[in-house]
Amino acid sequence: MALKTKAQYVESLMDGRENFWNGERIDDITTHPRFRVPIEVAAGDYDYDNLQRRDIITYRTEEGDLAHRVYQVPRSAEDLTKRMELLRNMSIVGGVTGVFMALLQIVDPLRKVNPQFAENIERMYRFARDNDLRAAEVITDAKGDRSRKAHEQDDPDLYLRIVERNKDGIVVRGAKLHISAAALVHELVVMPTKAMGEDERDYAVAFSIPVNSKGVKIINRSFAAPELNPFDYPASAHHSMPEGFIVFDDVFVPWERVFLAGEWQLSGAFAGALGLWERTGGLVDAVESSQVMVGLAQLVSEQQGKGKKPEAQNGIAELICYAEMLRMGLDDACRNFERTPSGMVHPNTLAINVAKYHYANNFHSMVKILHDLAGGLTLTLPEEGDLRSNEVGPYLRKYLHTTKDADVETRMRVYNLIRDISADSFGGWKQVVALQAGGGLLAQRVMMHRSYDMDAARAKALALAGVRPTSGE
Repeated sequence: MALKTKAQYVESLMDGRENFWNGERIDDITTHPRFRVPIEVAAGDYDYDNLQRRDIITYRTEEGDLAHRVYQVPRSAEDLTKRMELLRNMSIVGGVTGVFMALLQIVDPLRKVNPQFAENIERMYRFARDNDLRAAEVITDAKGDRSRKAHEQDDPDLYLRIVERNKDGIVVRGAKLHISAAALVHELVVMPTKAMGEDERDYAVAFSIPVNSKGVKIINRSFAAPELNPFDYPASAHHSMPEGFIVFDDVFVPWERVFLAGEWQLSGAFAGALGLWERTGGLVDAVESSQVMVGLAQLVSEQQGKGKKPEAQNGIAELICYAEMLRMGLDDACRNFERTPSGMVHPNTLAINVAKYHYANNFHSMVKILHDLAGGLTLTLPEEGDLRSNEVGPYLRKYLHTTKDADVETRMRVYNLIRDISADSFGGWKQVVALQAGGGLLAQRVMMHRSYDMDAARAKALALAGVRPTSGE
């Protein structure tokens, strides 16, 4: 096995994969302007020559080989801590490759039902690890009429399904939506979007296939324009990533790459395992971004000369409370980790879902506080070209002056970041992603009910009410 270089990663994307953007078929994404920034972001995860990051992003496998740490199966609290540090130092392309942790988490129950499929997961994990590949989390179906089950839809393909089984493998048809970085990975790891019933067994399907498999088409969309000025767009100019609408047009999947093919009882377990790791990654990002939000609120208040005013301090205190609750929730989830029968350590399911729910349910209110403190310049601030202009630049430096400690260019950069992450194209993307990534609010509520010790809570309430347990309880 060998780690890829950045150049080798970029070269690996030239494999005939079918990508589309705004109706244009893009045969080589490595030379297309829409993919320039996303590829730079993804290639950063192959920066193995950077000695400052090498220990964070690599580990030694059981065989003694060097591999990307995204493939390290946590076996201890220390391993889990290192994984959280990795998530803070990795792109979304690396982050979604964590789908293999979700697969390995359900190997134990899968082995009892279909040992061959469990073995397929373990072999596919080693193959991806040893070849330093990246993979996408391919889970959300089109779904059609949400009041009806998968097999009850007007079009049976509105949930991805098996349309043929033969001695060599299966053939699948359907589409998967909202797939982050789909165009930039090597493997598409497909899972059921939810628990399926016995009458939906053809929809209980999971597998991994190369992105360039025949019949796979990726339709891309991004919040960011191809070229953005980093002064005016300090976040999105460097961090844009396409979302993929993936069409599976009668795609053949060999049996050795199949993880689920009709075992409907386990479909919910696949979706639940992925949800846990996806929400963990989202929570790590939420902890970081909420701290940035506090910093921006403090900076903009100081630059306006109102840093010590009660209204500013009250708003900032709300943001601090929000940021600290997220940090403590993530910390609690890692300290009170859970362990699978085979020894994998993963964050506490209840803690992750509670913290992720708190993040999503309150995000928009926190943005409102930031906007209230910042004011209208969030939207109307002139651009860098105006600041650099000999004709109008002096007017900006004159009329954007506030206090002797507030540098005008720094003030503009602060406002530009506020607008970029909360009130522009990227900001709109964040507003929706905060709510929907990892499943909407309902998904977290469901997992809270499933993982909370309700029997203990009920017993405590009855005891306090003076109700003695009946015999047999």
